[in-house]
Amino acid sequence: MSSARNKTINFPLDEGGEYLSRCILAENYAGEKNATVLGDTFLALKKIEKNSVDLLIADPPYDLNKDFHGKKFRQMGGEEYAEYTERWILAVKPLLKETASIYVCADWRTSIPLGAVLERHFVLRNRITWQREKGRGAGANWKNSMEDIYFATVSDKYTFNLGAVKQRKRVRAPYRENGAPKDWESTESGNFRNTCPSNFWDDITVPYWSMEENTAHPTQKPEKLMAKLILASSAEGDLVLDPFSGSGTTGVTAKKLGRKYIDIEQNPLYCAWAEYRLERARPGGRIQGYEQGVFWERGSGK
Repeated sequence: MSSARNKTINFPLDEGGEYLSRCILAENYAGEKNATVLGDTFLALKKIEKNSVDLLIADPPYDLNKDFHGKKFRQMGGEEYAEYTERWILAVKPLLKETASIYVCADWRTSIPLGAVLERHFVLRNRITWQREKGRGAGANWKNSMEDIYFATVSDKYTFNLGAVKQRKRVRAPYRENGAPKDWESTESGNFRNTCPSNFWDDITVPYWSMEENTAHPTQKPEKLMAKLILASSAEGDLVLDPFSGSGTTGVTAKKLGRKYIDIEQNPLYCAWAEYRLERARPGGRIQGYEQGVFWERGSGK
């Protein structure tokens, strides 16, 4: 029996009927917003209005043999994985506004074919690398504790809200000018500076058992990570699309930040977990590590 402190969302499908019933089957989907769509991504994407999406966040399966609670993904190899990537990119591309931004998650191996495919279709702008903080040890290799997120746009006209994604860092050697703090502030908790974000993120905490956002999904992304992407590259009321939504982190975070969302997922168990989370999410709701309009360092207690 798990501890009462264990907040992991892990109920079986036969106990999640209420939440599963709130999802829309892909074959019945008619392009509704603020929806969790259950079924084939390629079928669901055909139902979404063209030129309607402001922000695409995609976390496709990495090129690994992986069991997603009964839905198995088979490792393909570089060339076949590139073809798979091209296929879903071509399906989603007509849905994006000219001003839309694109973020696609990858590990070090899938970054190689992914970057080339994205560059053929969009303006490739950056590759973010984020530290997963934990990883399985390797006896004859370096432990893999980093993942990538490619940032691209449809055109040169796009949203980037720099002020919305500042990172609050502790000032170790505060500098003063005429006796006053220079580019930092003194608080009861210490001295801090709000800095511009780089493309290396070392402040992300992967969800764990005592966090309310944690589910039993094997590759769940943190709400804090999604919040950075959503705040940087969309405005309130914009539409965010996630065609591989897993346990619903994109939709949950979008709802908390006042955006519309469309989440698509083929696993009914994950869709039920997503709707459970969405029921509890509120606009303006807490995102761990994001408070007072800034992102705090890992271990800050925020």
